[in-house]
Amino acid sequence: MALPVLASSAVKLRRVLAQFPQELSLAFAYGSGVFRQAGAPAGHGENNMLDFVFAVDDSVTWHMMNLLKNRSHYSFLKVFGPKQITSVQSYGAGIYYNTLVPCNGRMIKYGVISTDTLIDDLLHWKTLYVAGRLQKPVKILTQNENNKLQAALVSNLKSAVTAAFLMLPESFSEEDLYMQIAGLSYIGDFRMIVGEDRLKVQNIVKPNVPHFQKLYSSILQDCPQVVYKHHLGRLEIDKSPEGQFAQLMALPRTLQQRITSLVDPPGKNRDVEEILLQVAHDPDCGFVVHQGRPGSV
Repeated sequence: MALPVLASSAVKLRRVLAQFPQELSLAFAYGSGVFRQAGAPAGHGENNMLDFVFAVDDSVTWHMMNLLKNRSHYSFLKVFGPKQITSVQSYGAGIYYNTLVPCNGRMIKYGVISTDTLIDDLLHWKTLYVAGRLQKPVKILTQNENNKLQAALVSNLKSAVTAAFLMLPESFSEEDLYMQIAGLSYIGDFRMIVGEDRLKVQNIVKPNVPHFQKLYSSILQDCPQVVYKHHLGRLEIDKSPEGQFAQLMALPRTLQQRITSLVDPPGKNRDVEEILLQVAHDPDCGFVVHQGRPGSV
């Protein structure tokens, strides 16, 4: 049975999606307009902006079709045509947003990303921008039968669990795990500060634990390095150097490279495996991993 999102939002989301070209490899909605957040007054989410991401196989063709249907959504860039819009899309995190768009009585924003760019971010965490959103509950609206994309979506969730394990103690609650995962793509260490980031992460996780469980329970049950006491909501992991080394070796490539650059002085050019073995024996291993996240420095 599907877990509930905000009241009546599923139909509303699909009505919004129907306004766009349907050549999508993946479309999802996310944020406070879709999932309840702690501390928000009743009905607050029903008026929030709706946030979407559309993954497309051919960005130029998709923007061309969308310009025919929804030209008013675009900024002045529309005068330059779909190729220029796609060129702008390729910068930064590889996603192009149209914002403050009135649609079906709601204000929306939507980002367009190429399927290949999305897969690369899911597998390697080059920016963690869209991959980070997909580590938290989202409402999938459509997904085609792209086996490579499906495998990358699962890989991203497994990587999030692995990175969180490295930053957590030997024993922790299920909510601790989801807090750590939800905070991966936020700048600032919410374990060490009291402020907006920590509260934002708590507000995302606390009302949505069942949604996080739906994402991660099977991964946790199949993971050989964790004892998952589901009935107690507790987990225990292997914090030995050998266990941490195995986890470090399973991290996405970009995170491994950033950890390596933090630990290895310039000019030494040691092997990545050798450096990660050193980090695995470091009492501050979790802090090094945290510092290595894309967007953290």
